[in-house]
Amino acid sequence: MMHNPLSEEQYRARLHKRKEDVRGPYFRDQTAIIHSLAFRRLKRKTQVFFSPTNDHVCTRIEHCLHVATIAATICKGSGLDVEKAEAIGLGHDLGHAPFGHAGEELINEIVLAKNPSSPPFHHEVHSLRVADKLANDGDGLNLTYAVRDGIISHCGEIADYPISPGHDCPALETIRERGKIPSSWEGCVVRISDMIAYLGRDLEDASRAPLLKNDDIPDEIRRELGAKNGEIINTLVLDVIQFGKEHGRIGFSEEKEQLVRRLKDFNSRNIYSHEILLEYKLYCRRILNALFDHLLENCERWRMHRGEPSKSQRFVDNHFAYYLQKLQPLHEEEGASSLQIVVDYVAGMTDEFALRCYEEIAFPKPIRFEEWRRGD
Repeated sequence: MMHNPLSEEQYRARLHKRKEDVRGPYFRDQTAIIHSLAFRRLKRKTQVFFSPTNDHVCTRIEHCLHVATIAATICKGSGLDVEKAEAIGLGHDLGHAPFGHAGEELINEIVLAKNPSSPPFHHEVHSLRVADKLANDGDGLNLTYAVRDGIISHCGEIADYPISPGHDCPALETIRERGKIPSSWEGCVVRISDMIAYLGRDLEDASRAPLLKNDDIPDEIRRELGAKNGEIINTLVLDVIQFGKEHGRIGFSEEKEQLVRRLKDFNSRNIYSHEILLEYKLYCRRILNALFDHLLENCERWRMHRGEPSKSQRFVDNHFAYYLQKLQPLHEEEGASSLQIVVDYVAGMTDEFALRCYEEIAFPKPIRFEEWRRGD
């Protein structure tokens, strides 16, 4: 039996005390997450393929649902808290940037180029910032410590399995780098579920694109893990549950771990490094650079002439001014820099919204001349 290292009181602690209700602490967190605007926007954020027009291509919100259900299944088979794991899974990507991991990488590049002393942009860290501060117009979601800890330490790209929870209880809001070990077994489960969720689904979407064919998948992976997303998930979930029963840690058996590494390498070479996606990344770089330059200029102007209504004809300028007005108390309390404010705003954009804003910046509306006389 896996016992969590911290007390239940520590896991259930919130930034602001509140009386728990009939839902219990972790189901309450689930409802707070799914009703948040940040969660709703995930339906139009990229998982791998930028701004997909195909309804069957995975978006960021679907990925969160996959992670939550995979984690719940592993917890059911391991005697762990299902509701806690589901809440972490639903909220783990609340702060993910538009345009997927390419967008995250590019925002980080822009931030460090503009201010090398700035903390790097990692979506795990930003997801906690969204949950704690930016959601609800600056009031945050007031989640439990267990869920906040699971969000900031969920990174499935870090292959450090098998893992078990850490015994420390740090102030999560002070963390700026990725790689923290989860403080609960449920957090460890979500971390491995993040990887399980995207491995097979990325294969499925790449085949639909089509970037590759089913026959391109190595025979050993198709035979031992499966050729379809559902088969891969089932194989790996059962393996994680069995490994936990035998070793008391969260991880894969040696055989399955080697196959997972092969599949990650295959996806990296054939999907994430595909020339089509690399070409789209160049477009994303132009878009994000233009957005940052334009919004930084607007942010400085707004701070100089605070209180004056926007006179711009652009939607993006007026929407950004509205955003600044709403979040002004938080920004003043934090002493937030213009760069941090723009990072928060851009990272919250959906793919489509970012494209719309860029279009307005790059292609202004034509001046409309009145027809002074009939026949002109």
